[in-house]
Amino acid sequence: MKYYLIAGEKSGDLHGANLIRALQKRDANASFRGFGGEEMQQAGAILSKHYKEMAFMGFTAVLLNLNKIRKYLKECQKDILDYQPDVVILIDYAGFNLRIAEFAKKQGFKTFYYISPKVWAWNTKRAWKIKRLVDRMFCIMPFEKDFYKKYDYEVDYIGNPIFDAIQNFQPNPHFLEKNQIDNKPIIAILAGSRKNEIKYLLPYMVSMAKYFPDYQFIVAGVSHLDKALYQIAYQAGLKIIFDQTYNLLSVAKAALVTSGTATLETALFNVPQVVCYKGDFFSMLIAWMVVKVKYISLVNLAAGREIVKELVQYDITESSLKQELTKILGENRQQILQDYQALRQKIQTEASASEVAAKLMWQYLNEG
Repeated sequence: MKYYLIAGEKSGDLHGANLIRALQKRDANASFRGFGGEEMQQAGAILSKHYKEMAFMGFTAVLLNLNKIRKYLKECQKDILDYQPDVVILIDYAGFNLRIAEFAKKQGFKTFYYISPKVWAWNTKRAWKIKRLVDRMFCIMPFEKDFYKKYDYEVDYIGNPIFDAIQNFQPNPHFLEKNQIDNKPIIAILAGSRKNEIKYLLPYMVSMAKYFPDYQFIVAGVSHLDKALYQIAYQAGLKIIFDQTYNLLSVAKAALVTSGTATLETALFNVPQVVCYKGDFFSMLIAWMVVKVKYISLVNLAAGREIVKELVQYDITESSLKQELTKILGENRQQILQDYQALRQKIQTEASASEVAAKLMWQYLNEG
């Protein structure tokens, strides 16, 4: 069969790649095309657009790039029509993918959604739209199944694909030596994978180095962004290691993490963390008006309570970040590690999420 996948960011690219590999085991004649990145390409997909061209964060960035987004939508629609896939598989990335879902529905293409958009966080009425447009939804958080039940929409809970990525990961035994990292304990800085995330948060994270001289702070860089964004870290004398986040987390004692997929990844590596988030005023004002959830990090959302501290917008200062980092290195450390273990038991499934999703997708596609 022919599969068209759309991933609009780094984490979606990774999960898309694992899904491709799982589908290949069931469909010997599978071919893949779509929007994504290097991970999907290495797994066997032909890329028509790289996600780095579409990495717009926040309401302001989206508004400023509306013409580009419209152009990418048209390109994607044309590519789908030319490819004539058996199914369009949308991976998170709600703003773009829900428009593609509407297009695919009108054109008669079967549509699967792998990793639900966070409609439970804001504008919950979009669940009705998803029910109308998406043939099958595959959720990665247990509470999402109950959420969609309110809309009389049956979805599949498949477990979390982050488990797949971490389970398949093999740490590089020469990571420390290769990157000339000494024996000081490491605090990892995960400032995000988008330009604005790094712009707003990296300065606060880098500033912690002067308060903790017994630790070495190492930045997890992403190579698809302009290296000039990391200038403040270079100036502070910090080491920046690109595209090796899992290796870095595997040896870290603690982490400062921008809210997103990385918070759950950090938890699954058993690294105590402080979660940070800051955006432009206009975007945050809109978010405060419409967001319906108590927490912003996947860790706390999945747990249903606060197990890691979240510093958001005006709460994040040098003083507050220093205070919370001190806590996770000392008095709060053991409690966080215990909470991580409980979280893992809550969300883990016997089979990998990508294998479960591939099995169900293959089943649904063959049902007609």
